[in-house]
Amino acid sequence: MTGNLLVTGATGSLGRRVYEQAKAAGWTVTGTFFATPAPGGDRRLDIRDRDQVAAVVRDTRPDVVIHTAAGRDRGDWASLADGAAHVAVAAAAAGARLVHMSSDAVFSGREVHYDESALPDPTYRYGAAKAAAETAVAAIHPSAALVRTSTILGDGPEHGGAHEVLTHDLATGRVGGALFTDEIRMPVHVDDLAAALLEVAAGGHRGILNIAGPQPLSRYDLGVLVAIRDGLDPAAIPSARSRDLFPNRPLDVRLDSALAVSLLTVRLRPVSEFMA
Repeated sequence: MTGNLLVTGATGSLGRRVYEQAKAAGWTVTGTFFATPAPGGDRRLDIRDRDQVAAVVRDTRPDVVIHTAAGRDRGDWASLADGAAHVAVAAAAAGARLVHMSSDAVFSGREVHYDESALPDPTYRYGAAKAAAETAVAAIHPSAALVRTSTILGDGPEHGGAHEVLTHDLATGRVGGALFTDEIRMPVHVDDLAAALLEVAAGGHRGILNIAGPQPLSRYDLGVLVAIRDGLDPAAIPSARSRDLFPNRPLDVRLDSALAVSLLTVRLRPVSEFMA
């Protein structure tokens, strides 16, 4: 399937890859940006503005909306929760399929392993906002696909995710802090995730779908792999235990992506492969 695709947050690390892959696959793509135009950003959009969201969707007439836009920070409820609702309302009104990006942050980590039937039990503001967004999107647009993912990696800090940027900043002393040895996630490569989202966009899945990598790894061990790949000194990366500093943060959260593996053709590579 191809057609008219609207990608919110198309200048972000994930949205940009979705935009580029969709263009290459033959979609007619419109991407949005929030502040500064960049490759992938065709229309300015503040998802906190319900009327502006409605106008952009009305003007672009998408067959599918992939919502990757997030807030300016991880506590931005107006973007993370309200903004997601605004996008769902506009997509539903336009009769467009919606693929909404969510996160493993909706879980506390108490159960460790989570499939699509798991109910959110967030322990901090970002996770609560993402859980609220899921609830709003499911109520407003019942046929939407809600994709939960984990830590997203790219091929370097200039094209990758927040973890790569943080690893570089810590290893070079630009910022203080540490990578946690006891926070376990299921990292996924941004290209694999983008390809999977386009498959979901072209398919008929509705409701929750976990799309994460198959290999659990601590944030610290992941940082070590980033450092080795990028020519940094792994020994320069400070380490700490999350439970000693932030008792309420989720520790071991492992998304079970077996359903996605059975539905999609894209291969979700393990970290040991794409970071080699």
